[in-house]
Amino acid sequence: MTDSLRTQIASVADPIVVKVGTRVLTGSDGLLDPHRIESLGHQIDGIAARGRRVVLVSSGAVGAGMGRLGLTKRPTELAHLQAVAAIGQSCLIEAYERALRSRGRHAAQVLLVADDLQDRARYLNIRNTLLALLDLGAVPIINENDTVSVEELRTSFGDNDRLAALVATLLGAPLLVLLSDVEGLFDRHPSEQGASIVSHVARIDASVAGLAKDSLGGLSKGGMASKIAAARIMTEAGGSCVVASGRDDDVLERICRGDDVGTLFTGRSETMPAWKRWLGWSADARGTVVVDGGARDALIAGGRSLLAAGVRNLSGEFVAGDVVSLATVDGGIFARGLVNYPSGDLQKIVGLRTERIAEVLGYCPYEEVVHRDNLAVIDRSEAPNRPCSQNS
Repeated sequence: MTDSLRTQIASVADPIVVKVGTRVLTGSDGLLDPHRIESLGHQIDGIAARGRRVVLVSSGAVGAGMGRLGLTKRPTELAHLQAVAAIGQSCLIEAYERALRSRGRHAAQVLLVADDLQDRARYLNIRNTLLALLDLGAVPIINENDTVSVEELRTSFGDNDRLAALVATLLGAPLLVLLSDVEGLFDRHPSEQGASIVSHVARIDASVAGLAKDSLGGLSKGGMASKIAAARIMTEAGGSCVVASGRDDDVLERICRGDDVGTLFTGRSETMPAWKRWLGWSADARGTVVVDGGARDALIAGGRSLLAAGVRNLSGEFVAGDVVSLATVDGGIFARGLVNYPSGDLQKIVGLRTERIAEVLGYCPYEEVVHRDNLAVIDRSEAPNRPCSQNS
């Protein structure tokens, strides 16, 4: 059954970023499921034939490598895990190329690490390359470069749900589709009697996050919690996200028709500017600035800049022009932006009114600690409703 809101969203969805997980792509033996790859190729071709561009973020490299090598357990040693991923990645891209080539299209392999999106120049280069591939009629197949990704060195995205959301914000895609081994977000654990799918989430809050009942195991790193986190990125950036079953052979076509399938997450009606999308989720934050509740309200509801009067504490070492996270006193990060003061100077003016900055520092280069034009709000949930501080 079609839904008017879903139909409206689907009608303007171009490009569409689709993420497919390991559990969808592989069987219990770890081998890639040829039928599932063929089904994805068929659906992507159908969407592209109607003038829509599709970018696919695909898990499955480690699982495919295990299958090819005859392994029954996921390696625990990092070097072996990365080697298995390298072997599996060739299997994965070969399978997609076969499925697409038979329909006159081609798969384009793109492997990324977090550093690629944190650096502004590389971020823009990746965007230009992806758009050029789409102009050529190719289907970019994106995966994390597991061969070199090391979480300890901050080169890892953490999971492909987040990677897909970052790719979608990079491209300004209106719609992100997360294909999973579950049919969507359930109102209770799917195994419980009477459990049903939540069709539409208009706002991600603590009650929605509490519905994530992950049961991790096997080959997959993701789960419903990571999908809700990815949906939060999309909805704060002004897009929409659908979580649905990747084992439905018509799922992408149904979503593009506006059918009521899976769980639809919506949020802000305005699309966040490209510069702020990079600031909010891809740029590397060098420190954290803690603000009071009144300043948080002023930044979120009032669209104000952050002044020193609203700052309560800070951590990390940074220089003027670095990206910092903005957090509440309880540690919840709600925004990111370019800071106008180095950490040493900012520590000296914490809580001060603007007119006192020159008295303490001997100069006052900026009235704002973070200007609103260089600030991206990334989490509006549960904003406290209290009087503003002296922030303006």
